[in-house]
Amino acid sequence: MSDLTISQINKFYGTVHAVRDITLHVPEGEFVVLVGPSGCGKSTLLRSIAGLEEISSGEMVLRNRSIAGLAPRERNIAMVFQSYALYPYLNVFENIAFGLRARKAAQSEIDRQVNWAAELLDIGDYLSRFPRELSGGQRQRVAIGRAIVRDADLYLFDEPLSNLDAKLRDGMREEIKRLHTQLGKTFIYVTHDQIEAMTLADRIVLLRGGTIEQQGSPLELFEKPANTFVAGFLGSPTMNFLPVSVAGGRLHLPDGQTMNFDLAQQGHPALKEGKYLWGVRPEHFSRSNDPAQSFQAAIEVVQPTGSRTYGSFSQGGSHVVAELDAHAVDLANKTVGLSVAMERTAFFDTGSSRTISPV
Repeated sequence: MSDLTISQINKFYGTVHAVRDITLHVPEGEFVVLVGPSGCGKSTLLRSIAGLEEISSGEMVLRNRSIAGLAPRERNIAMVFQSYALYPYLNVFENIAFGLRARKAAQSEIDRQVNWAAELLDIGDYLSRFPRELSGGQRQRVAIGRAIVRDADLYLFDEPLSNLDAKLRDGMREEIKRLHTQLGKTFIYVTHDQIEAMTLADRIVLLRGGTIEQQGSPLELFEKPANTFVAGFLGSPTMNFLPVSVAGGRLHLPDGQTMNFDLAQQGHPALKEGKYLWGVRPEHFSRSNDPAQSFQAAIEVVQPTGSRTYGSFSQGGSHVVAELDAHAVDLANKTVGLSVAMERTAFFDTGSSRTISPV
């Protein structure tokens, strides 16, 4: 079994504690995405697994053997880098075959593996070309091809799509997810892009400050965030946070407006009266003329995207973004009534920022 178990890994750069006591188990065949803001330790953790960084303390076990002290070439791990790292003087065939030749594979095996990877990645027509003759997406396919021809125990991806434009990233995300399904191998993928994390992962591991903030399935983190950091990191546009109070069956908004709020009937039976930070995603707003179930919002900026339109407004000093009707492009500088799907919202402790009543 190609399980990976990481136990209390630490990594110091001088006095900087980049990775802090991280423990993680990755079962064989799982697609795990390490995600978080710049400097959170995700790339350092990935490079430590690959053996490109020496850990300061802790243990790593892959296929029931410790790899913590092994050189990268002894770990049987394949890695795809952000920069492609192709050899400019070798054509596509030889770039993909490079690792196989280094391990002195027979020519028949090299031919079989390279042609298999090229067909899988739809680059069979480019085997005689050089990297300079390829697009960014084609180069990334070559880099992936070079990794997958190895019968590795673990495949690592370090922000492989960050150099591509938006359209290419969309296409390559689908290709990588399809590739994982076809290979059935264990993938660990690093990105700062929460859309990549949500669309690719079987499990997301969200890091902050060198520690794991929360891990779970994409929908688990999206629907049941542990705190405001997790809630605000996942989702685009991000979740809105408003300081509110709950009292007398009403939700009191920052600007003094109120709405009916029956805790039991509207999905928050464990919530008590008091002050909270209220989390509302843009898609959970809707237009309404019911004064008991809505509030008035003076729309300041409208952002149409074609499939949906976003309206921005201020609510007692808090900036809020609401998803409106797809073609509601004429609402700038107008006041509209908005209701909220209360059962889809979250409430957080104002001191600790921890979730009190999740969606």
